[in-house]
Order: sequence, then C-alpha cells, then structure tokens
Amino acid sequence: MSELKKKLAQKIEGWRPRTVKLLKEHGDVKLGDVTIAQAIGGMRGVKCLVTDISYLDPFEGIRFRGYTIPEVLEKLPKPPGVEAPYVEGFIYLLLTGDLPTQNEVEEIAEEFTERRKVPSYVFDVINALPKDSHPMVMFSTALLSMQKESLFVKQYKAGISKMEYWDPTYEDAMNLLAKLPEIGAYIYRKKYRDSIIPPDPKIDWGGNFAHMMGIDKPYDDLSRLYFILHSDHESGNVSAHAGHLVASALSDSYFAVSAMINGLAGPLHGLANEEVLRWIQGVMDKMGGKVPDKEEMKQFVWDTLNSGQVIPGYGHAVLRKTDPRYTAQREFCLKHLPDDKIFKYVSTLYEVVPDILQEHGKAKNPWPNVDAQSGVIQWYYGVREYDFYTVLFGIGRSIGVLSNIVWDRALGYPIERPKSLTTAMLEDIASGK
Repeated sequence: MSELKKKLAQKIEGWRPRTVKLLKEHGDVKLGDVTIAQAIGGMRGVKCLVTDISYLDPFEGIRFRGYTIPEVLEKLPKPPGVEAPYVEGFIYLLLTGDLPTQNEVEEIAEEFTERRKVPSYVFDVINALPKDSHPMVMFSTALLSMQKESLFVKQYKAGISKMEYWDPTYEDAMNLLAKLPEIGAYIYRKKYRDSIIPPDPKIDWGGNFAHMMGIDKPYDDLSRLYFILHSDHESGNVSAHAGHLVASALSDSYFAVSAMINGLAGPLHGLANEEVLRWIQGVMDKMGGKVPDKEEMKQFVWDTLNSGQVIPGYGHAVLRKTDPRYTAQREFCLKHLPDDKIFKYVSTLYEVVPDILQEHGKAKNPWPNVDAQSGVIQWYYGVREYDFYTVLFGIGRSIGVLSNIVWDRALGYPIERPKSLTTAMLEDIASGK
C-alpha cells in the first residue's frame, strides 16, 4: 500500500466518527430555509451539500483544504527549477488535507507513472469518432470507454463491505487521474495537429501534459497552475455536482467523471473562458487592433453597458473581490507575456472595469473572475482552438471531483434524492393556503 493510501486510510478512520455523531446527535438541526425563488432558480444558495475538499469564501476566494490559493502555490513542493507546484502534491493535499513533503510528492509521481498507460482501445474509440466531433465528446467518450477497468465494480459485485467502498474507489480515481494528461493531449494532437507525442515517464504530471501538447516552456508551469486553479469549486457547481450526483448512486468513477465532463460542456458553465476571449478579440476588431489608453477603454465599456450588454469575465455568484485565480494568472502574464497585445487589452480592462461597474450600480461583484484571463494565456501559447479549452478545464476539475467521490464513499453518503413540488403547490404556499 502506498504512503498516500495509508495516510488517507488513517484520515478516513478519524473522520468517520464525526459524521456519525452529526447524524445521530444533531441530524434534526436546521441549516436554513428554502425560498420559492431558490426552488425555481436552480437551488442557488441552498445549503444542502457537504464537502471538505474546498470552500468558496466571498472575500478570500477558494480555500483548498483550508489553504488560500496564494498559500497553496507557496507551500506545495515544486519540481526543480520551476515556478508552479507539482499537481501530484496538490492531489495529496485534496485527498488528505495535509501538505506533502518532497518525498511524498515524488512517490505519487512514480505511482502515476506506473498507472499511466492508457489502454489501446481508448485511442481506437477516439479515432473512430468523426474528426469534427467536439473534443469534449471525445474526452467524455474516452473516459466512459474505460469503465470496464473499474475495480470498484469488480469488488462491489464480489460483495465488498460498505466500509471498504472507498478503497477501490481510490484505486479507480488514481488510475483515472494518471491517464488524463495523455488522453487530453492525444485528443488535441489527433484533432488539430495530425501527430502524436508520446509521454515522457521522467516528467511530472503537469509537465508531461505540456510535453505531449508539443509546447515549450513555460507552458509546463502554466499547465500545473491551470489544473490546480480549476480543480475544485465546492460541490454545487454543475460539473462537481454532476459527478457527485452520479457517484451517489454508486456508479463508478468512470461513469461519474464522464457525467462531470458532460455538465462542464454547457455554455453556462465551462465555456465562459472561450466566450470571454471571443469578446476581447471582438473588442480588438472594433478598435482596429490599436491598444486603447484608459480613457478610450472607459468610453468603450460605458458604451457597452449603456447598450444593455455585459462585460464578460466580470462578476461572480459568490465572490465579492477579485478572483484569486484571476490574480494568479495575471501574475503569470505580467512575468511571461507582458507585451502581448491581447493581454494588454485584458490588463486595461482590469484597470477600468471595476470602477465603472461600481458606478453603474447593477453588478453585485464588479471584479474579474478566472475566465477573464485563462483563455488569453492559452491563445498566446498557440492553443487557439476554442473548443479545446473546456477539455483543459475538465482535466483540472477531475482532480477535485474524484477527491470528493473518494471521501463520499469513505463517509457513506447516501444516494442524492431531493424532493420536488408542483407549481400549484408553490402557488398554494405563496398564498398561505
């Protein structure tokens, strides 16, 4: 048994009594009321899910296992000579809640190398799809095709104890995570470049992805950063919730992550970074490619708002400050692509939009979110196929979703089954009947 798995087993044994006590002694304690607006409006703000993997604080942004994004980027071990942490170490943190040592990270990296080999039939499945298939279809289908590899299914059929469900789920999660970089890069190279770059067993998880994409440094650092920043966002967003919901039926990790990818593909969720980049490029076209000064950009932003349109990439359902994920990517851009024309547009927008939105008065949060920056960097490094951006998002989001599923099984969370009401029932409640 690996050291990570031993540590996780110890954590689970210590955590289970907490959940049991809450259910047994405090199960009737109310967390809040649900309004008709929340019932009709997609359950927004309803406190009814549990996750210890991440928490979205309105003023600090995402905390991963209690650590802010700057703390995560500072404290996690890094490969020699690079800026961003090992993704392997971040996976350790999400699973255990502990910061790993350099040796613990290197052990996971070696373990991923052993688990990395993608079955040849997965590539056959991708190759069999029409070349004009959406890359998210290729990604979801490739993941689903591996379902027959599930150790959880085999052990469940053999009659494994409920208390041990987490063990084969962990194995499935680690096997799947180890393969994601190669599957994602294969889809990109197959669909857009007509050549495949094999993995290098000597490179870490994030760096290997950059290698297989065929993009030089510092894209390896960008990959590590991107996957960490996009890994988790509590459990209520569509992709995380879809994975949680499907797994709650004891569907294995392959079914669950494929479902997560399908939810991420929707334009109201995972396509935001693509739409922001399209909008910025449209702004550039309207300005004839000239980089505007602040006064010119202010006028453009006011004209946009006064015409009834919004500024994509600004605002967030929960955050009430600049998204720390945006800040981390901005710092990367300031160091590596400060003179890029598209980044200059993004940077000027950052300087003028928040004040204008505050003056405009209709935005609850005038600050930029992660999507205001992420597509720009991918474009700079040559990944200019918009449709692929969500695959990158999906690789990262799988880390958090799989970590949550392992813990859902460890703590014995039941199948998710909220109760529905009819419109007539809501009308009766509203009228006091």
